[in-house]
Amino acid sequence: MAVAPIPPLSWWDRHVVPRLIGFACTQPPLMKRRAKIIPRAAGDVLEYGVGGGANLALYDPARVTRVTGIDPSDPLLARARAAPHAAIPLDIVHGVAEALPFPDASFDTVVTTFTLCSVSDQARALAEARRVLKPSGTLLFLEHGLAPDPGPCRWQHWLEPVWKRVAGGCNLTRPVAAAIAAAGFRLGDVEQGYMEKSPKPLGWIEMGSATH
Repeated sequence: MAVAPIPPLSWWDRHVVPRLIGFACTQPPLMKRRAKIIPRAAGDVLEYGVGGGANLALYDPARVTRVTGIDPSDPLLARARAAPHAAIPLDIVHGVAEALPFPDASFDTVVTTFTLCSVSDQARALAEARRVLKPSGTLLFLEHGLAPDPGPCRWQHWLEPVWKRVAGGCNLTRPVAAAIAAAGFRLGDVEQGYMEKSPKPLGWIEMGSATH
């Protein structure tokens, strides 16, 4: 299945969105959750949406042999390359999750944090994650998505068209764990809930693990 070329970034996406993402995705409630999920990674790790580098200092050098990060945004990749990181070999790659430039069964862990909301094809990105994971590998995820309650859900659908334009293509109405299961993964532990101090339409969070 062919994936469309990455379109040129607009001025907003090049200069404003990286700063917005850098600020929004490193708020204390989110970093607390990152600190719970990222140290669980092991072996050879692929990180989706590495741009910004918010996870790179949280990997456990005793468990991880290498981290490969992929992102389609050059401005965000520059931030990732400059971000503090654990004492682990690091490779930062320009590319998209829907068409990974890696062979089958290449990684022990795939990590996705606040990335499935903005990929152009969520199902394809998850299929690619499953393809490059070893049979014994693990998907670790921390994502925001479609709220289960009618009120916040209605607001998400109402806000999404504008939100996508200002937030780098971020979708508010994508399911998370359900989409991972639909891609053929077996869900393990999953935590779900509204993030504290966040409006409910923006704050539904799902995190956990899944295997082949």
